[in-house]
Amino acid sequence: MAQVSINGDDLVVEMEALEKLWAFKSRLVIPLVNVRGATADPGIAHDPKGLRAPGTNVPGVITAGTFHQDGERVFWNVRDRARAVVIALADERYARLVVEVPDPAATVALIEQAIPR
Repeated sequence: MAQVSINGDDLVVEMEALEKLWAFKSRLVIPLVNVRGATADPGIAHDPKGLRAPGTNVPGVITAGTFHQDGERVFWNVRDRARAVVIALADERYARLVVEVPDPAATVALIEQAIPR
């Protein structure tokens, strides 16, 4: 699971506990000007993940780390797909972040309210 917060002009995504090991990342900091939006999307966990590099993918258990698909780099950290949130980015290392959060609706609202329009 990840904790998503806003710190000044940045979106901060911090992985919890063992997810740090599986995802090969403990924290991502993204300027809000590069965040395009967020959606709760439990169905995304069924989508093909692409080539993992580096990352972990045990179907039905965990998807975590960096995956390359259709020329894009996507960061995953999902165990419970019902809690998946997709964060669309521009001009960043990752095109999207797909993370499990405690409250998807609240996380989407937090991000959507914080991004500059």
